[in-house]
Amino acid sequence: MSEILVLVEQVDGQVKKVTLELLTLARSLGTPAAVWAGPGITPEAKARLAEYGAEKIYVAPSSDIVDYVVAPKAELLAQLVAGKSPAAVLVAATAEGKEIAGRLAIKTDSGVITDAVGLREGFVADQSIFGGGVNVHAKVRKGTPIVAVRPNSTAPEPAAGAGAEEEVSVTLSEAAKATRIVERVKQEKGARPELTEAAIVVSGGRGVGSAENFAIIEELADALGAAVGASRAATDAGWYPHQFQVGQTGKTVSPQLYIAAGISGAIQHRAGMQTAKTIVAINKDPEAPIFELADYGVVGDLHQVVPQLTEEVNKRK
Repeated sequence: MSEILVLVEQVDGQVKKVTLELLTLARSLGTPAAVWAGPGITPEAKARLAEYGAEKIYVAPSSDIVDYVVAPKAELLAQLVAGKSPAAVLVAATAEGKEIAGRLAIKTDSGVITDAVGLREGFVADQSIFGGGVNVHAKVRKGTPIVAVRPNSTAPEPAAGAGAEEEVSVTLSEAAKATRIVERVKQEKGARPELTEAAIVVSGGRGVGSAENFAIIEELADALGAAVGASRAATDAGWYPHQFQVGQTGKTVSPQLYIAAGISGAIQHRAGMQTAKTIVAINKDPEAPIFELADYGVVGDLHQVVPQLTEEVNKRK
């Protein structure tokens, strides 16, 4: 079967869950080959990649790849595409991943698909477009298919691969070195999972009423082991930090369970969460648009419903 390149997402040598999802997806379409960009690969990381099906692991250990912004990773992938002729390249549909995909498409004269929520035989991608108003099937018709896949779109499933390591070198152009990273500030990570990778997300909107009231959203999230999200109305009001905004101008999530509390369901918000597997809406307005999208709806005051839900969840632990 043809080789499919998967760009590894990792933090401090720890392979991120979305990479395991991409390897699982690649296995259904060809032979997965992981691409580790930069130094820092560990035996544990190699074992993890092999566990989820990586038959080969291309390692480019040059520190130049991570000392500059984005462009070196695109050049690394472009050189691998030229040398290995893969059937496709899969990256995570993160902000960085989508920029890499776009740059790679230009370098390889290929088509690119972003924000795919599924990929089937023939590299036909499922997409949600126009602010979530239309679901389409898309296919690259030129060059090597480059697909950026949303996190949580595929359930990661282990299936042992050979994990054969092959070191590769990359020659970076001067253009790729135009912007150097001069400092990294490590943000303290809380106990909650990362928003874009969380299996469960609890989001609050305008109906929460204040920054102080977001405590009940956080309590439910903690009871469920979930991430906390917020609508644009809530973040614009200063009730919750902007980095937790879900929607067309915020982050896109595809969890197994999405709970929307006090969110009306404007199309901009729906664009960021409508691919969730199960959607639960809590809103006192029975005509709120979010109910058109929800699998389960609760018409009621979230200030009463959410604490009761949290209590019931805690009872069952």
